[in-house]
Amino acid sequence: MSKIHKSDDEWAKQLTDEQFRITRKSGTERPGSHPLNHEKRDGIYSCVCCGQPLFDAEAKYESGSGWPSFFQPIKADAVEEHVDRSLFRTRTEICCSACDAHLGHVFEDGPEPTGLRYCMNGAALNFKEK
Repeated sequence: MSKIHKSDDEWAKQLTDEQFRITRKSGTERPGSHPLNHEKRDGIYSCVCCGQPLFDAEAKYESGSGWPSFFQPIKADAVEEHVDRSLFRTRTEICCSACDAHLGHVFEDGPEPTGLRYCMNGAALNFKEK
C-alpha cells in the first residue's frame, strides 16, 4: 500500500485545530473529553485524516482510562507501531498505516483475547454506525 503524503498546510486545511494537533503533531486530548469515549453503538472507527477503517466497535471496551479503548484493530495492517520515548518513558505509539496519523498508544494491560489496550484519541477517529 502506498502512503498518503500531504504537507502540514494541506492537513491543516482539512482538519480542525485539535485534530491537526493530535494526528499530525502527536498530541493528546484531555481524558474523558471526547464524545467517542462514551460511544456504545455498533459501527466502525476510521482515521479522521484519510478515512481508513481502524477499529470495529465489537473490539471497544471501557478501560477506565478516559480514552476510547480497543483490544485489537480491525485488521492487523490497519495500524503501525513506533517506539515513543517522549515523556521520559518508552511507550508504543500507534499510527494509521495509510497516512501516519498519530492515533494513540497500545499497552499490555487490556482484556482477553489479546491482552492489549489500544488507547486512542477520539479526535483522531471518525465513527460510522453500522
